[in-house]
Amino acid sequence: MNTRGGSSPPFDTDRPGLRPWSPCFSAVICRAEIAGDRHRCAVCAGRRKNVAMAYRPPLTEIAFNLAHHADLPELATWFGPGGDLATNVEVLGEAGRFVAEVVAPLWRVGDEHPALRHADGSVTTPPGTVEAYRRFVEAGWAGISFPEAWGGGGFPWVATIAVQEMLCSASMAFSLCSTLTQGSVELLIHHGDETQQATYLPKLITGEWTGTMNLTEPDAGSDVGALRTRAVKADDGTYCISGTKIFITYGEHDLADNIVHIVLARTPGAPVGTKGISVFIVPKFLLDEEGRPSARNSVSCLKLEHKTGIHGSPTCVLEFDEAVGYLIGEECTGMRSMFTMMNNARLSIGLEGLALAESAYQLALDYARNRRQGRAIAAAGGDSPIIEHPDVQAMLAVMRANVEAMRGLLYFDAAHVDRSHHHPDAAERAQAADLVALLTPINKAWCTDLGVEMTSLGIQIHGGMGFMEETGAAQLWRDSRIAPIYEGTNGIQAIDLVTRKLPLADGRVIGALLDRVAREAGETPELAAVRRATDVMRAALADGRPIDVLAGATPYLRMLGVLLGDWILQRSAAIDADRGAIADVYRTRVLPTVLGLERTAVAGHSDLAAIIW
Repeated sequence: MNTRGGSSPPFDTDRPGLRPWSPCFSAVICRAEIAGDRHRCAVCAGRRKNVAMAYRPPLTEIAFNLAHHADLPELATWFGPGGDLATNVEVLGEAGRFVAEVVAPLWRVGDEHPALRHADGSVTTPPGTVEAYRRFVEAGWAGISFPEAWGGGGFPWVATIAVQEMLCSASMAFSLCSTLTQGSVELLIHHGDETQQATYLPKLITGEWTGTMNLTEPDAGSDVGALRTRAVKADDGTYCISGTKIFITYGEHDLADNIVHIVLARTPGAPVGTKGISVFIVPKFLLDEEGRPSARNSVSCLKLEHKTGIHGSPTCVLEFDEAVGYLIGEECTGMRSMFTMMNNARLSIGLEGLALAESAYQLALDYARNRRQGRAIAAAGGDSPIIEHPDVQAMLAVMRANVEAMRGLLYFDAAHVDRSHHHPDAAERAQAADLVALLTPINKAWCTDLGVEMTSLGIQIHGGMGFMEETGAAQLWRDSRIAPIYEGTNGIQAIDLVTRKLPLADGRVIGALLDRVAREAGETPELAAVRRATDVMRAALADGRPIDVLAGATPYLRMLGVLLGDWILQRSAAIDADRGAIADVYRTRVLPTVLGLERTAVAGHSDLAAIIW
């Protein structure tokens, strides 16, 4: 049978009962595939070729958000040329070309040829990764937003966010190495002493050395205070670090000359819980008198985790066996220091939701334009591209609207990170810091949840072929699934939001944000629902009913995320009328979910307690 015209391909006559193969994506059986020789079949080879996603950096959208939601023209007054919009757009254009040409080809390679651990504990990254990372470092993308005094580019933080978005869209597994290193740099800038900064920052900022975050242990996940890794002070003032850390991203690899592990550990006699935690620098290689890597420290990779996704990123179990460590700050102040690193990382993790949703949208859009199936309403005849079917159009439209909403809110948040550090007025800096504190758990949780949902929707648009690994749609979903879990689960983000962030300045921070939404997006029924839920949450806290607040924290966070997405898109439409269609789709098809979530957010805990046990 041939559904495409032309001559029919031959039946497999020597294997009775098998159907013919065909150059369409119908359910067919390929003899070469059965024989384990798919490269001999032009159809299967073509399918494999198609999974090398031609990622297109969304530079127009990035430039719009930098100009209008990140307010880059204002940032330019504090950063000089590094904050200039035209300069940023030009630089990001170069970054986009680099990412599309050098990083995007690693996307499938890393999934199909994961990082490998060898008998000696060393780790080899997927083919092509070493060369790509070397070019990444040489091009200077690793440190564009860090201080020029340490070798950085002096650009606003929001410029790094834009580069991170493109890197992650092209290959999430590759992007994680630089993301973790940036967190290490932030911690050392804010909490390291002068010697530590001079020793480690220049190489970390260039990317010649990489950094890790070592928190999690087999019995200490979300409850970091339960960690058991020990740090015993030696006579020379260093510490001997002993313990096991799990889930360590790029904890061992072949990309850099040294790995600077940032490790949480407990000193003898330290208080229990988080109050007794200290933070240490534990380099893979100790440094000689000239600051060069020399003797190997007592840190080893015991295994690589076998994961659902991000296969190209080595996720390690590390053992520290009286490894030499250097205390950052004072003993028992480690959690305060680590939160500098984690808050930085949480915005970057939220960005992963956006990045993978963007990739899923591009992949699904290309497929929908080319896949022909069924005849669309009012079509002249024959099979139509599935993009002409209203159900597929609706899925694509919702993907596009959510992507643009996420991008606007994330860039708005990142710009306020810059404002909180660089605005000349102290009151403005404090106000920006409060807004970042409020928005960061929302962006981390809402955007990563959407990343999973939008990549799943991308699979749906592909139909049966989306469930096949060869299209790549499933990989995007698999890669996205970790983001709601690590750097603080999304449930923890919701708890942080309702217990710590809503009470900021006695509720004035959330109140001012909702008032701004009202001015710029209108007094919608959904805004009224969020106001009511906010009042219920704050009243329950005041009445000593935290269990009711925690039970509704996750749906409440989702309400806020969806509402703020509408606000961002309404702002966009007010600036550029051509963006009104995206705002309309969101307001019609996404925003109404806020009304349904209100009842769940304020329901309290009693109904849960009645059935769980």
